[in-house]
Formats: sequence, structure tokens, C-alpha cells
Amino acid sequence: MWKEENNRLKRTFKFNDFQEAFAFMTRVAFLAEAQQHHPNWSNVYNTVEIELTTHDEGNTITEKDRKLAKAIDAILG
Repeated sequence: MWKEENNRLKRTFKFNDFQEAFAFMTRVAFLAEAQQHHPNWSNVYNTVEIELTTHDEGNTITEKDRKLAKAIDAILG
């Protein structure tokens, strides 16, 4: 579930291992590039943390962030 915090949409994703986490990040990278909206994210082993905010709108949550969050959720089915 995405949380709104400090003008960002945040979510943590857990996977079985690093390979699954990295595969997920690769899929998100293609979505982000297609939407020209790139996340702040980090990865440690099987955990991926993503933060979405729109920098050119004053670092606030916009429809661009909500659209990308929805597309990311769709990856997981």
C-alpha cells in the first residue's frame, strides 16, 4: 500500500531474493522511462523502497506520481 508522507508517495516491496527484487526494478525502470517520470528508490537484497514525487512541480505529489504508482502495482498483479 502506498503511503503519502512528506509530499511523497512511498512503498516498500519485499521479494524472495535479490534476483526477484532486481527483476522488479528492471520492469519499473521501463515503466518510468516510458512515462518520463523517474522514482527515487533503493534496494537492499530482497527489499525495494520507492518514493515518488514530482520535482518540477515543487516536490509534491501529482497525477504523474499516482499514475506511475498504479502502473507499478499492476506489475505485481
